[in-house]
Amino acid sequence: MKIEKLTAQALERLDFDRYLLAAAVGKRAHEIANGSAPLVPVNPKTAKFTDIALIEIAEGKIIVSIEG
Repeated sequence: MKIEKLTAQALERLDFDRYLLAAAVGKRAHEIANGSAPLVPVNPKTAKFTDIALIEIAEGKIIVSIEG
């Protein structure tokens, strides 16, 4: 799936909050880089960590919320 379509899908899940999406992708990508297993069938050795995180959010595998 194209990154543009994934981004649109992920933004829709997060009420179109680009800042929240950027923060969530960054945090999840960091977790994957540090050894966390991807929740989608993607090879982390060939895919970018940020792309994996974006796919997870777009598919609803990761629940993003604002802590406050």
